[in-house]
Amino acid sequence: MAPLVVMVIGWIAARLAGGMGWPPAESWSGALRVALAGMFIFTAASHFHPRTRRDLIRMVPDSFPSASALVSATGVLEVLGAIGLLMPVTTSAAAYALAALLVALFPANVHAARRGLAVAGPKATPLVWRLPLQVFWIACLLWVGASGP
Repeated sequence: MAPLVVMVIGWIAARLAGGMGWPPAESWSGALRVALAGMFIFTAASHFHPRTRRDLIRMVPDSFPSASALVSATGVLEVLGAIGLLMPVTTSAAAYALAALLVALFPANVHAARRGLAVAGPKATPLVWRLPLQVFWIACLLWVGASGP
């Protein structure tokens, strides 16, 4: 749930900044683009932080090879996607790529929820909440992708 909190607070803060004349956030979709970038930087950091990295590696289903490398790769992809969201020329491509990444990562979330794995203390988000959250984030990314910079 922490990524959702980061995104919502970021969206409100960016929209307020946009209301004061900051061009990237002068629209709701522009503010959301900034907030999503912040959220993905936040989640990417967890891929490398010692407190959360081991938990994320455990989230990767056993059928996938090299869980550690996959966690590192997805963290890097999240950083690149976040940067791409903030660059007008790559906003749409980054939004669609991050939406695809969320779809690709969903099996790890299912695995973690079904096994009751802990992530930095609390148990993984139950699927009854995780699926709507994932759909919400994908919808946000698709809106940002369709809106462009």
